[in-house]
Amino acid sequence: MAWRSSGRCNASLIENLCTNGMITQDAVKRAFLAVDRANYAPNSPYEDSPQAIGHKATISAPHMHANAAETLLPYLLPPSSSNNNGSSGSSSTNATKRPRRVLDIGSGSGYLTHIFAELAGEGAVVVGVEHIEALRALGEANMSKTAEGRSLLSSGRVRFRAGDGRKGWVEAEAPGAATKVGGAADEDDAQGWDAIHVGAAAVELHPELVRQLRRPGRMFIPVEDERNRWEQHIWVVDKDEDGGVVKKRLYAVRYVPLTDAPVI
Repeated sequence: MAWRSSGRCNASLIENLCTNGMITQDAVKRAFLAVDRANYAPNSPYEDSPQAIGHKATISAPHMHANAAETLLPYLLPPSSSNNNGSSGSSSTNATKRPRRVLDIGSGSGYLTHIFAELAGEGAVVVGVEHIEALRALGEANMSKTAEGRSLLSSGRVRFRAGDGRKGWVEAEAPGAATKVGGAADEDDAQGWDAIHVGAAAVELHPELVRQLRRPGRMFIPVEDERNRWEQHIWVVDKDEDGGVVKKRLYAVRYVPLTDAPVI
C-alpha cells in the first residue's frame, strides 16, 4: 500500500500509514504524530511521495521513513523500553542502560532525524550528517521552527554536522565533559552507534559504517546493485553482542546517490 497514504493534515497522513500497514508500532505512530512534516517538506507535505529539497537531494516519501523507523525501532528505543502494543520486535535491545546514539547519514530536511530523537528518548543523541553545508543548515533551520525542535538542538540531543557520511561519523564531546554521550569511556564501542540510517544510495556496504555499529547495532541502508547500478535495494546490517555481522537484502528502491559534495 505504499504511495497510497497521503492525507490532508499530519494526523490523517499518519492514520493512513497505519491503516495501510506502513506503521504498525505504537511508538512509531506517536513519534510521527509529534513531528509535523509541514515543517520539513517544502510543498504538499502530507503527500506520500518524495520531494526535492534542493542540491539534488530529496525528502523521502513518508512510507519509506516509516519503514526505516520500524526496522530500526529495537535499536532506537531507550533502555528497558517496550512498545505498548507488544508486537514482535517492539522492545528495546538496550540492556546496558547506556543512552542511545543514532546516526542519520544524508539527513537532508531533518525530518527523520527529529523522529529518531522522539523515539530514542531524553538521554540519547542523534547526529544528522550531510555532505553539503547548505543541507546541514537546512535540517537545523527546519528543526528550529518549533519550540521542541529548538530545545533538542540547544540541549545537544540533536546535532547536524557536515561531512562525508560514507566514512560514518565520530562525534567528539566537549573538553572536560563529565560524561561521554552514549556510554562510559571504557566501553570498547562507547562512541559507536546503536542505529545507523542512510538516506541515500551507497555504491557498497561501506566497511567503516559497519565497523562503527555498536554491539548490538543495526544499519538501514540503500545500496546499488554491483552488477547493475540502476538497481538499488534496502539492506539491513545487524551486529550482535559478540561482533558478528549479518547482512540481509530486503526490497528494491530508488534513492538519490550517496556522493561527494560538489566541487565549487
